[in-house]
Amino acid sequence: MPNIFQLHQTLQALNFSDKEAKIYLALLDLGKGTASQVARRAGLNRSTTYVILDILASKNLVNMLGKEPKQEYTAESPQKILEYLKNQLEKDHLYIQEAEKVMPELESMHNKTDRPKVKFYEGEQGLIEVYETTLTSHEDIRGYGGVEDMRTALPKYFETYMARRTGKDIGIRAIFADTPKARELAAEDKWQKRESALVPADKYYSSPEFNVFDDKIMIVSYREKLGIIVESREIADGFKKLFDLAWIEAKKLDNLKDAKTSPAP
Repeated sequence: MPNIFQLHQTLQALNFSDKEAKIYLALLDLGKGTASQVARRAGLNRSTTYVILDILASKNLVNMLGKEPKQEYTAESPQKILEYLKNQLEKDHLYIQEAEKVMPELESMHNKTDRPKVKFYEGEQGLIEVYETTLTSHEDIRGYGGVEDMRTALPKYFETYMARRTGKDIGIRAIFADTPKARELAAEDKWQKRESALVPADKYYSSPEFNVFDDKIMIVSYREKLGIIVESREIADGFKKLFDLAWIEAKKLDNLKDAKTSPAP
């Protein structure tokens, strides 16, 4: 006895829908039958069975005999399945050839340099993917964010990231809220190719982090596990100018803090 369940699963693997597989197997089992008989054997309603029989007929897998109300259906030889699949492969091959012809033009349209691109990333792996883009920078990165959230969200990742960034000779200017962890990080500025500016945490702590480099703006929300990359030369240039203005004030605040904490002569 054939294993109907297994045959059904195999037909679905060959791109039959669930109902197509049920009706084709029902018709094979019957040999010949009306739509009502096929519907009962397949466990489907008659209106659905008519639709599926027409689909199978269009694939040359089912043959119709006579006319309503005495119209009957027979299943074509299972060899027709192989013929159908081979025809589909030939069509797919032709589609691939046509796609290859137009691919350069499509890529050219997709890669227009004057069109901003925005990509969204989610989850811990998404945050890592976003951060990996900074390692492609051709210039010093400009960055602003909170060290606590950064280290809490991706503790293992940042164990190696700094060394990989410095290994690629990518420097960074960073504005951090003045917290214990930020001070620890700033103490390692020299070997990490970083210049830090610490600003009052009560006023300027930012959980999201912003990095600007080349023609990209990277925005990361560690608490919401969301990363965004905006790719636009014009927008990146605007963010760089905003950062440079903020950097001037951040350095003043950092120097003022140092002056207050320095011992009197």
